[in-house]
Amino acid sequence: MIERRSDKPEPWEHWLKRLLPLWGHRNWIVVADSAYPAQSNPGIETIATNAGHLELLKATLAALDNTTHVRANVYLDAELELVPEQDGPGVTLYREELARLLGNRETQVLAHDQIIAKLDESAKLFRILILKSSFAIAYTSVFFELDCGYWTSEAERRLRLSIAGQRSAGTATRQTENNKSRKRRRKDQ
Repeated sequence: MIERRSDKPEPWEHWLKRLLPLWGHRNWIVVADSAYPAQSNPGIETIATNAGHLELLKATLAALDNTTHVRANVYLDAELELVPEQDGPGVTLYREELARLLGNRETQVLAHDQIIAKLDESAKLFRILILKSSFAIAYTSVFFELDCGYWTSEAERRLRLSIAGQRSAGTATRQTENNKSRKRRRKDQ
């Protein structure tokens, strides 16, 4: 966790602005509620921003929308839909505002522990930035897994099929050549 001890701490906006151009697919940005833990993995940087959750979310979405090199796969905690208003006052309004902010973005909803496991696995090789807000409603964190902005998953699928096809064709060609070579050796004997 990054603690600010100087008189002029680097605002979280600068972290986002500085890191986003450096990062690419497989990095993550998390806009987290105030109880989100500081994880021990050295690949995870946690900043306590003292900013509002929706403020962080809007700024992160705007920063992502203004890049061409990355896009984000959005993950939400499955538990969020089940948090009752009596246990998380303001959660209904938050869910409505979250839906409005995310708009047409495709989102994946997974159990919180599954998302944390994905983060932990990614942090073994790639860096993660967690921006903690002052928000005090459980399961409101929003997880952005960065992906290539100019290469789609469909393009990757086509490429992998092409590579597999070439490997198969190469194997078949080598087998045909080996068979011809064996036949020649038999004739020579």
